[in-house]
Amino acid sequence: MSKSLKPKLSTSQIWFLSFGFLGIQGGFALQNGNASRILQIFGADVHQLSWFWLVAPITGLLVQPIIGFFSDKTWSALGRRKPYFLLGAVLAFLGLIFLPNASGLSNTSATLFGLSVVLWIGGLFLAFMDASFNIAMEPFRALVGDMLPDEQSTQGFGVQTGLIGIGAVIGSWLPYSLTNFFGVSNKATKGIVPDNVVYSFYIGAVILLGTVLLTIIKTKEYPPEEFEKYNDVKEKEESKFSDILKDFAKMPIRMQRLGWIQFFSWFGLFTMWVYTTSAIATHHYGLSPEDNHSQAFNDAGDWVGILFGIYNAVSAIYAFFIHKFAKATSRKFVHIFSLIAGGIGLISMYSFNDPQLLWIPMIGVGLAWGSILSIPYTLLVDKIPKHKMGVYMGIFNFFIVIPQIINGVIGGPIVKNIFGNYPIQYVMLGGVFFIIAALLTLRIKEPLFGESKN
Repeated sequence: MSKSLKPKLSTSQIWFLSFGFLGIQGGFALQNGNASRILQIFGADVHQLSWFWLVAPITGLLVQPIIGFFSDKTWSALGRRKPYFLLGAVLAFLGLIFLPNASGLSNTSATLFGLSVVLWIGGLFLAFMDASFNIAMEPFRALVGDMLPDEQSTQGFGVQTGLIGIGAVIGSWLPYSLTNFFGVSNKATKGIVPDNVVYSFYIGAVILLGTVLLTIIKTKEYPPEEFEKYNDVKEKEESKFSDILKDFAKMPIRMQRLGWIQFFSWFGLFTMWVYTTSAIATHHYGLSPEDNHSQAFNDAGDWVGILFGIYNAVSAIYAFFIHKFAKATSRKFVHIFSLIAGGIGLISMYSFNDPQLLWIPMIGVGLAWGSILSIPYTLLVDKIPKHKMGVYMGIFNFFIVIPQIINGVIGGPIVKNIFGNYPIQYVMLGGVFFIIAALLTLRIKEPLFGESKN
């Protein structure tokens, strides 16, 4: 079957294609900004946090390739990818409702294997919520690859990154905004999540489900015959679930090199997400590592939400210009520049004594985050088989979740035994990993300067 040119989509169509990601990332930002805080409120020590956060990459490792494989093979009245991110959105909605209320489901004094039962329940809800995010998230990446011609892929992933940034700003700023603009309390008794966090999770759940439904309503996926025409798919080509390992072994060189870049990038990101709240509470607010229920700790947690919102706002703005930046230089140059900026940002956090000035390093982190969410995918999408877009996007996710799993295993002992449960220096190490990822980008075979086709 000969391949036909895939039609270009209008700007509004490109926006609606990824609009659900706004809500998904809003929920993800609530998790990133508040999960460590909630777990510490439930009784987790600082060095235990990364172990609970392990549920996120492990569920991603298991869920995303499976969802990618089956979404590649799905054709239904609802579409190809849409059934999966609808299911994920409904489950994530429930996870966002239940996680901050875990303390109401058990006697707060009960323990299991030395940890409070409430903490175990919170960890289970965190796993459930993250699995749901992964079910919803993976098909959105593949949907952009399905629907857009190669010359619009950078724009498509840039818009997706912009919407991710907008959603993340909303999710990150909700707790602080509810307290400072609407008078919702951020005070709570020991072991209880403050009202401003609980209500933020409720609002995030509604936004997540609503935006995903809007994408489902406004996006029409190509039916099988059109998809085959645009992607030169042969009807006799069949794949089995066991082929995932074969596809992994046959991944293109470009994908292998991008994998190492992703490895170091996401190692640094995981470090930042897990330990920033404790790092700022101890290094900038002067609290002890054991202080996880005072007003100052909750103030630090709210401020971390603002800082995370700032870097996401920067990434959202950056996303709408990144394809022009790439055309003026190259995708390769943009990624190197952005990762170095993020590395400098994380490393420099140590030098800011006033927490109110930490918005400055967040600018660099925002540039790195904006590039991480878009440039690797634009460099990958035209190098993988179109009819296996979902499964290869799932396999590519290995290079996101494996570094997080490794970090989750070793991060706690490092923070405890080397840094004495004061993790600011471990956050700085995350910046070093960003810079390593930038240097590895030099291995991508694309001119450092000169207009790229995307």
